Amino acid sequence: MLYVGLSILVLLNLFALLLILFGLPGNWLMVLSTSLFAWWTWDRGVFSGWTLIAIAVLAALGELIEFLGGLVGARRAGASWRASLAGILGAMLGALGGTILLPMPVIGTIVGACVGVGVAVWLVETSRGEHTDLSLRRAVGAGMGELIGILSKFAIGVAIWLTIAVAAFWP
Repeated sequence: MLYVGLSILVLLNLFALLLILFGLPGNWLMVLSTSLFAWWTWDRGVFSGWTLIAIAVLAALGELIEFLGGLVGARRAGASWRASLAGILGAMLGALGGTILLPMPVIGTIVGACVGVGVAVWLVETSRGEHTDLSLRRAVGAGMGELIGILSKFAIGVAIWLTIAVAAFWP
């Protein structure tokens, strides 16, 4: 019966992994479900405390990388701090708008976040009197940074999922 529960956990976590691509907290759902399963079966010693700590640290790292992706991309392209911070809000609003306006699973959310951060950076930079071409280059840098942040968070999610799957079935 334990292996049935572990199989369900691994499949549930695979679903949570896919939620990352929709801008949802899939990494944290994997940490939560695995922690609850570990608590429920603590007497069997399926997951060690170190495994739970490791996946929680990875989830926090994934959030940090995604959160800072657009900001770092904008800063590396030369955007101001104000524009870079505006990009964070732009990414959130863009992800929501992309999900609604581009009803293509995953693609709408990712494209919306990348465009949203770019538009926010472009608006702030042009309002500061920067040349349009320079503002556009900074906006593209922010959008690329956001894309790298999203993909990095997903890659970390894969590492979390693999850690859980291996720990579940490894003796």
